[in-house]
Amino acid sequence: MILVDTGPLIGLFDPLDPFHKKSVALLRQIHDSLFSTLPVLTEAFYMLNPGSPGAENLSSFIIKGGLSIWFMDESALFRAFELMKRYADHPMDLADASLITAAERLKTRRILTIDRDDFETYRIKMGHRYYPVEIIK
Repeated sequence: MILVDTGPLIGLFDPLDPFHKKSVALLRQIHDSLFSTLPVLTEAFYMLNPGSPGAENLSSFIIKGGLSIWFMDESALFRAFELMKRYADHPMDLADASLITAAERLKTRRILTIDRDDFETYRIKMGHRYYPVEIIK
């Protein structure tokens, strides 16, 4: 299982994005299931412009099962808020916090992102230990 951040989604579905070719090549190499969160999708659809071909293609990708959505319950949302306070000096937005929360709940460290600087700083709590994010490149 791999969690997907906003950047690679924009790269996949916007042919003018500087990361388009890399995102498409990465997707072809990945055979694991892909998950993301609603805050990530909110950013992605906003950046792709609602009604654009990119947004339509992202919608189709989700509908056809290319990307599953992990839904945050109230305790996960509170954990995301806690993480946003913890990393306030960075700062961590809700989309990033939702991915770290999903990683903790789904017990994975693998995140597909182009936002290396932030995700190299974040840690995923599993049990009593904190682990670095395994950034998929």
